[in-house]
Amino acid sequence: MTGGSANGERADRAGRVGLGKKARTVMPLESHGDLSTAPSRDPVGLLLRQAGSRVAELVPIRHGRMLVSPFSYFRGAALPMAADLASAPVSGLRAQLCGDAHLLNFGAFASPERRLVFDLNDFDETLPGPFEWDVKRLATSFVVAGRDLGLSARTQRATAVVVAERYRTAMREFARQPIMDVWYASVDVQRYITQLRSVIKPKRLKAAEALLSKAYARDSMQALGKLTTMVDGRRRIISRPPTTVPIEELFGQAQTDGVYDLVRTVLAKYRHSVQPDRRHLLDQFSVDGVARKVVGVGSVGTRSWIALLTAVDGQEPLLLQAKEAQPSVLAAYCGRSGHSNQGERVVAGQRLMQAASDIFLGWTRVAEPDDHRDRDFYIRQLRDWKFSVPIERMRPEGMTLYARLCGWTLARAHARSGDRIALAAYLGGSDRFDQAIADFAEAYADLNESDFAAFQDAAKHGRVDAVHDA
Repeated sequence: MTGGSANGERADRAGRVGLGKKARTVMPLESHGDLSTAPSRDPVGLLLRQAGSRVAELVPIRHGRMLVSPFSYFRGAALPMAADLASAPVSGLRAQLCGDAHLLNFGAFASPERRLVFDLNDFDETLPGPFEWDVKRLATSFVVAGRDLGLSARTQRATAVVVAERYRTAMREFARQPIMDVWYASVDVQRYITQLRSVIKPKRLKAAEALLSKAYARDSMQALGKLTTMVDGRRRIISRPPTTVPIEELFGQAQTDGVYDLVRTVLAKYRHSVQPDRRHLLDQFSVDGVARKVVGVGSVGTRSWIALLTAVDGQEPLLLQAKEAQPSVLAAYCGRSGHSNQGERVVAGQRLMQAASDIFLGWTRVAEPDDHRDRDFYIRQLRDWKFSVPIERMRPEGMTLYARLCGWTLARAHARSGDRIALAAYLGGSDRFDQAIADFAEAYADLNESDFAAFQDAAKHGRVDAVHDA
């Protein structure tokens, strides 16, 4: 910007608008509907190579969870989709990407101000890249989930259109706003539900309010009751192998003391990545228990630990999760991260894209006790009002409202990190982008079903090792 003058701002805006419109000559809006894949694509092979960096005994669990349905497969197949997206032309307009922006990676959680906010909540794959990749994965997830739920083809397409339409119109709104307004924009869940009173039936509103109450109850205390029990007057993590296993069972008593010392070292190193006031808060807690915990679908097999901490009075519990951060699935196609620590990559991306982040979010690097290799981790609270929408109970009108909410949220995240003015100019005022994204989503949902069938066949013939843990 030139000297901060009004003329300079207008010239800068005009240049950014021109940049966005020029991008249409590189990738016309209608071309987003095209699905072109490499002739040699091998999604099963990609997933098997990805498994090589994960805990071997947990990989079959990941595969088993992916085999539940085409949608569960889609959740675990961010890498094959990234490879497919990379084989096609791109707009050239970049933003900080989630990298795995499917509809279940959005949800509600507590802000530092103790408001229940709605936002993206999974950043394992975050990296700068072409903005449209996140939009395409999100829209496709609605079509794939809609098919799993038995929704009509018309409804499936409508939700994909709504994702793109709300993303586009929100970006145009953000382009007209001061950057500080964009930075502070967020979805307050309580306020959002109040706004729905005039547009949804009382019965559905009551159901939404019940979900809100459930979200407020899903805090660390609720997790504590589910994951721990009292033994000889002390709280202990419950063993539920293979998904939750205390370290005493993983390493034996002889190594346990050494592992606890290592965990304390990890927390001491990690504390330097959080703000000074939060370091002071962390210092009020000490470690009482540690366990390995398997979470999600796509993340299964990466190393994930939960630590039970209690305050100095022994009464107040805190559950932290340390989750391994490996290179993003986008790295081979968008370039390596500028952060040498993959945990820092995740944290930096999360802070850039989210309106509000967990007060204990941080990162570290540590030698793992099982193989003594240095690994990167990010750390956060295990649960703080965190809640995902129960998609399986949604009706078509609910899916449409949710699609609008996700589309707006993704646009807000991209507007913070990308050039919102150029993006808005590129997207334009017509529905050409919306319809093209829906075309892509339907075509990729077909490809996902084919890939799922190939994954099933690979499991049947022993190429893929899978076990069902539920």
